[in-house]
Amino acid sequence: MTTSRTGTELSLTVVRPSHGWMHLNLGELWQYRELIGFFIWRDIKVRYKQTLLGAAWAIIQPVFTMVVFSLFFGKLAKVPSDNVPYPIFSYAALLPWQLFAKALNDASRSLVGGRNMLTKVYFPRLILPLASLLGGLVDFAIAFLVLLGMMWYYRVPLTPQAWTVLLFLPLALLTALGVGLWLAALNVLYRDVGYALPFLTQAWMFITPIVYSSTLVPEKWRMVYALNPMAGVINGFRWALLDTPTGPDASMAISIAVALVVLVSGVFFFRRMERMFADVV
Repeated sequence: MTTSRTGTELSLTVVRPSHGWMHLNLGELWQYRELIGFFIWRDIKVRYKQTLLGAAWAIIQPVFTMVVFSLFFGKLAKVPSDNVPYPIFSYAALLPWQLFAKALNDASRSLVGGRNMLTKVYFPRLILPLASLLGGLVDFAIAFLVLLGMMWYYRVPLTPQAWTVLLFLPLALLTALGVGLWLAALNVLYRDVGYALPFLTQAWMFITPIVYSSTLVPEKWRMVYALNPMAGVINGFRWALLDTPTGPDASMAISIAVALVVLVSGVFFFRRMERMFADVV
């Protein structure tokens, strides 16, 4: 916890050890908002530095993946797509998924990647995973323009509930932040986490309704399936943009509850481990 004592000539910042959620100072994050903005801008610049195509990579990756999925799952496997053309069906799911996957990967590696700063200067350690999380919104916004173009091409009208995408987007980010805080803290102690992360992300993708519709999941397993918060995000995106029969219901409430539990526990664990970061990293 950080407190400030200001006199007429001296400003003193006292740094005390933190012991979990009860000592979380959100006001301190606001005080360091300029640093958060700097980290976000730095990550964006580094991401496309010395690349020939620059920000076009934000479009190339999801579009290429969509083409592969459409060929194998749409054309060959004939996977049902809720009466929506399969390319736009899969792309509408890939957008939030790739935002989540990138945010999770960047947040998990943020402390190890920023170890030089951790050992030299004080700032709220939560800033590193938080800033890495928000940087992915730029790629998401660019790729979202392609989705709008696809909706025009396939003559899919904009639904009245399209605005609710703005509600499902934070759910993806909060889920990534919660899991990312767990993994970021563990990655400081055990670098195996960094090696295991790609396998975790890949497995998570296949238990999330990206290449298939969640309507294929048997009714008796729907509530269990909803324990995956990203299932709620994908279902919400498709319902909001494509009017698929996967709108908000009891399973969505379960997904939101799980995301909040993961977030709160992630913040608590991160704060518990925070005092060890500079010594171990």
